[in-house]
Amino acid sequence: MGAYLTEEERRELLAIARRAATSYVNEGKVPEERPGSPKLAAPGAAFVTLTHRGQLRGCIGYTEAAAPLYRTVQECAVAAATEDPRFSPVKPGEVETLRIEISVLTPLIPVRPEEVEVGVHGLMVRKGGRRGLLLPQVATEYGWDRRAFLSNTCRKAGLPADEWEKGAELFSFSAEVFGE
Repeated sequence: MGAYLTEEERRELLAIARRAATSYVNEGKVPEERPGSPKLAAPGAAFVTLTHRGQLRGCIGYTEAAAPLYRTVQECAVAAATEDPRFSPVKPGEVETLRIEISVLTPLIPVRPEEVEVGVHGLMVRKGGRRGLLLPQVATEYGWDRRAFLSNTCRKAGLPADEWEKGAELFSFSAEVFGE
């Protein structure tokens, strides 16, 4: 995905995410924001990932562009800090030690397994009531090939690793990824 956001817009979005997570963890509320860029006020899908010393601490996102991008980022920053079921909620004083990364997503499009490009595409697998999603950078970070990426996305959905070969729906997306 080419750069959709300018460097200034990226910095503003990161600052919005930081203020939302910090304010919510410390005071239980999210500050009002008025983004300076029309792109940040346009509907957008995004994930916010929190890490501490390189280790995942929370990651929540939306694949549908249902709210303005800046609001999506606010909600995801708060949810990543307080609602990721894999982790205990972030405590006051801890939030300052976390690094924020934002992934702004393109719309999901159906994809065949052979079309998935590791390092380019994010992937969502869906079958029955189960779905799992991995951001494009995950496959690269783990050094996965296409088969491993497909299998691990199935596992994330709680499906057998080979379900991508047995009729699970596959969707790809691109992401513009940036962080502090």
